Amino acid sequence: MTMCSVDAGVVGPGFSPPGKPARIGAVSFLNTLPLIEGLGKLEDARLTLTAPSRLIDLLLGDEIDIGLVSIIDAQRAPTGTPLAIVPCGMIGCDGPTMTVRLFSRRPPNEIGELHADVDSHTSVALARIILEKSFGAKPRLVDFDAESFLAGDRSPSPEEWPGAMLMIGDKVVTHSPPVTLYPHQLDLGEEWKKLTGLPFVYAAWMCRAGIAGSELVRTAAALLDRQRRHNATRLDWIVEARAPVRGWPAGLARTYLRDLLRFEVTPRHVEAVERFFDLAHECGVIAERRPTLWA
Repeated sequence: MTMCSVDAGVVGPGFSPPGKPARIGAVSFLNTLPLIEGLGKLEDARLTLTAPSRLIDLLLGDEIDIGLVSIIDAQRAPTGTPLAIVPCGMIGCDGPTMTVRLFSRRPPNEIGELHADVDSHTSVALARIILEKSFGAKPRLVDFDAESFLAGDRSPSPEEWPGAMLMIGDKVVTHSPPVTLYPHQLDLGEEWKKLTGLPFVYAAWMCRAGIAGSELVRTAAALLDRQRRHNATRLDWIVEARAPVRGWPAGLARTYLRDLLRFEVTPRHVEAVERFFDLAHECGVIAERRPTLWA
């Protein structure tokens, strides 16, 4: 694990002087609420919500200071603009995830083509690793805009559903595909646990490495850590207030957020991140295995 630092008085591009609101980017899925609920009301934070796959672009483009970025993007960021992981919160699991799921009409070892949800870079990387290491499959990947596919007034016909697909996020629950079409399903969090014995990290707070030691990032990290701890004390309220409008049954949402997901970065999650990057390199998901930068 490599720690980032900057010289006193020297920071990278995009630094905002202390006192200005921290520009924070995140996702609007149910699973982010324990981290971000209430941030939009704080004077010292400015919250931007978008798809997970868009957050790295906002961070690299200096449109946000810190973002809840897909963990694989810590390895894929341009070498000239590296990213550092800020361990003040994450989206992770220690077994089943529920909302990162592979659906297939055929057994996993027979999957030749996988329609992969474009919303998440990490989930696609994880699917490749699981299929290769656990099932010996190396399918061709097809970008799959699941959000657009599911939009509209009518449900897709059986013929329109792909033979095998990866879906992530709330839509796995709110727009679950017909179970009769997909007798073979994999929860990727559960499969990772079987493969490695480790928990998993899907996304974590990140900043540009050039400002990792700045007062701006330290202040933002403290704010995010405090909000996560506060939200943990009112999780039942968050579920009752926010789950129904997202199409989630309250009981299922409570199980999901309280029992399945993890939001605090622990040494085991740090180990899991390093193992994930190692396997991503072995499977050709990333061309180069760089040292992981931690703020």
